[in-house]
Order: sequence, then structure tokens, then C-alpha cells
Amino acid sequence: MSAEVTTVMVVSVFLSVGFNTLVKANISKGMSNYVFVAYSNLLGFCLLLMATTLHYRNRYPTPLNNSILFRTFLNGFFSVFIQTFLYAGIGYSSPTLTSAIEDLLPAFTFLIAIVFRMEKVDLKLRSCQAKTIGTVVSIGGALTVTLYKGLAVTTGVMPNNLPLSSQQSEWLLGGFLLATGTFCGSVSLVIQTWTIKEYPEELMLITISTSFSVVLSFVVAFVAEENPKAWIVKLDMELVCILYAAIVVLSTRSVVYAWACRKKGAVYVAMFSPLGIVIAIAMGVVFLGDTLYLGSVIGGAIIAIGFYAVIWGQAQEENMTSQKHGTCTIISPSSSCSEATLLLHNSKDIMLA
Repeated sequence: MSAEVTTVMVVSVFLSVGFNTLVKANISKGMSNYVFVAYSNLLGFCLLLMATTLHYRNRYPTPLNNSILFRTFLNGFFSVFIQTFLYAGIGYSSPTLTSAIEDLLPAFTFLIAIVFRMEKVDLKLRSCQAKTIGTVVSIGGALTVTLYKGLAVTTGVMPNNLPLSSQQSEWLLGGFLLATGTFCGSVSLVIQTWTIKEYPEELMLITISTSFSVVLSFVVAFVAEENPKAWIVKLDMELVCILYAAIVVLSTRSVVYAWACRKKGAVYVAMFSPLGIVIAIAMGVVFLGDTLYLGSVIGGAIIAIGFYAVIWGQAQEENMTSQKHGTCTIISPSSSCSEATLLLHNSKDIMLA
């Protein structure tokens, strides 16, 4: 079973990074990221609505109160801007930078949880020390990838007529957009974790949230996209990209992650996240002709170290009892894969859904 879960997780990481590469290639060819977000949300909502209808065909879901509905709307609101920032960031930078910045999600979530007093920090505990240091190291690695390109390790095969200063400006803008989207993803994650504790009907919540996202994404697209021809979907890789986002990213991958988390635990699932950086570098160089820079290699390694420090601290906390005072656990897990922990390590699904 261990080999089976490992194989499925590696394939899932490949699919995730492959999606970023596909988005980058289509945006480079002129695909509007605003229209892409709108169409992919619409198709994803249709799929989720069918799944929800089938799931609740024999029973009624738990009624929602106004507080739950408002928080679900906030998640849908954040989802649109998360997707918009991330896809725009991919267009200005590369899938490699995207994979690196996305690994900051646990660090950002940790900081937000401290601000909202969802975590108590006791630096006398080794787990808290590891999470705090890992958070700082991860942010330092992301800054390294974004601000420092360094020497070219490989030479890109695709021509780039932009001057060097323009390339650097676009790289910085891409890094800023990706970091903003990742931070918004952390805020959304905290809200969703808070919501799902009170209303443990994940499929219903995601479906309602996506319905809000559909409306908001079309409003944003109508305002931001000035070219009417951008709404015409080309029957080529652009259509494939939309289908990929709705079917694979929004639906299938979240189910696979949940299955792997149930089989092996959330920490095991999270360990595969830094693998995305390596795969992104390889796919960007091979399929997009990206130039691999020394800064990406160094920054990616730093982020991986910080990420594993945070995960190690989280693992230590999961072994502590909920009665113990002075822990820094966001939610005391009742099993090896609580709903909140699953949300934490499925965070990329939330960002790209």
C-alpha cells in the first residue's frame, strides 16, 4: 500500500506542476487569465453541482445559518482573487517561481493563526521553535528566488526579445502577485478551517463557495478584460487548459489528496510539496525553454528546508495531547488526519480551485 500511495502522490505533484506549465504556455500565447478564471470556475461549479446532487440524493444537507453562509461567500470572494493573482503571476514569471512561492502557504498560515490567536507560541517547546524558524527561513527562500536571479545554470531555447531590465521587472511583479495570491490563500484557509469546524459538509461548502466564485469571476472578467475576442475559447490547448483546471485541479486532485491523507497521514502528504519545485524546474526548462537561474536553485533549497522544519514542528504537535498547555497547535487533531489538518495540506487545491 505504501508504494501505491507514493506513486499516486508523485503523479499528483506532476499533474499540479504540469497545470502551471500549461497555464504559462497558454498565457504566453495570449490567453486571458481573467476569462480563463471565469470559464474554469463555471465548469467546475457544474461538476461540483452534479456531484453534490448525487451525494445528497437520499438525504438533506444540514441547514446553513447566516454566519456560515457569509464565511462561505468570503471564501468564494478570496478564491477569485487568489486565482487571478496566481495566474497573472505565472504569466509574468514561471512555473518554477510559482511552485516555490506556493510552498510559503504553511508559513503564511502559521503567521495569520498567531495574529488571530489561533496559535499560542511557546518558544521553550522544540516544535514551536521549529515552526517559527522554518517560517522565517521559508520567507527568506522566497525572497531569494524572487529578488536574486544569479547566473544562468541553463540557457533557454525559446527567444526572449525583452531587455534584461524589463525581464527583471516582470519577474519581480510576478513574484509579488504570486506572494499576494499565496497570502490570500492562507487567509481563505483560516476562514475555511473555522467554517468547516461548525459545518462539516465539505462538498456542500465548496459547491456554494464556487457558485459565488462564478458570479464574482465573471464580474471581474467583464471589467478587466477589454478585448471582446478573448471570450471566444479556442478549440486548442486553451480549451484543454480550462478542462484541466475544472476536472483535474478542482475535482480529482482534492479527492486523491484526501485518500492519501487517510491512508498515510497529512504529514506524509505534505512531504511531497517541495518535490514540485524540482519538477517545475525540469518541466520549465524542457517544455517552455525557461532559463534556469542559480537564484531559483538556492531559493528552492532554502524553502524546502524551512518547509520541512514547519512540517516537523506540526508533526511533533500532533503527538501531544490536547490537554497539554502551551502548545501551538491550530486545532487539536482527533485523528492522524483531522479536517483542519487536511485543509492545511490541501491548500494548493483551495488556491487553484
